[in-house]
Amino acid sequence: MKNLKLLNNKYKAVLFDMDGVIVDSMPYHFISWFETLKKYNVTVSPFDIYEKEGEKSDICVKRFFERDGIYYDDKIIKEVLDTRNELYKKYFKPYFFNGIEDILKKLKEQNIKTAIVTGSSKQKMQTSLPEKIINMFDVIVSADTAGKGKPYPDPYLNAAGLLKIPPENCMVIENAPYGIKAAKAANMFCVAVTTSLPKQYLQQADVIFSKISEIF
Repeated sequence: MKNLKLLNNKYKAVLFDMDGVIVDSMPYHFISWFETLKKYNVTVSPFDIYEKEGEKSDICVKRFFERDGIYYDDKIIKEVLDTRNELYKKYFKPYFFNGIEDILKKLKEQNIKTAIVTGSSKQKMQTSLPEKIINMFDVIVSADTAGKGKPYPDPYLNAAGLLKIPPENCMVIENAPYGIKAAKAANMFCVAVTTSLPKQYLQQADVIFSKISEIF
């Protein structure tokens, strides 16, 4: 490992966010949100999507509609999420950040557990990641199973519990403020990567790198 001494026996697990950490999917999330919401006269920028990445999708919809003073109900929320999901599937092209498979293999060789902790649904995760990659992780925590979503610590604490590893022995890799807040609230060491936002937005992380291949 190049920069972080994972062999010092402190970190027993590495918990990965998915979007913007494993797979370069954030541009597709933005365009699917943008095209869906404009039909309801709700406008979003890439920053609106990237800054709150990790938040549960239904909460995200409510926040955007309330911000723009647009009426919504449960039916509209479902319509928005269904349309957004279909557009994401339509536009998404899988591109994985360099070295992710090698990183996962190295961690397994060192008996370090791994988890995906994503604010996306299990269905969207399966759209974004091939089964080969999914099967390399010991635990998956998605929006369907996380309890309160990021920035609450629940998703990361859930993963640590499933791995049977204390939070202080877990390292998190994140790319967004909400994910970093969740990791720190869970008492975990957090590494941020500037794949979606510049480092000034990631200052709550313990250390910042430009890409995941620089970490290991």
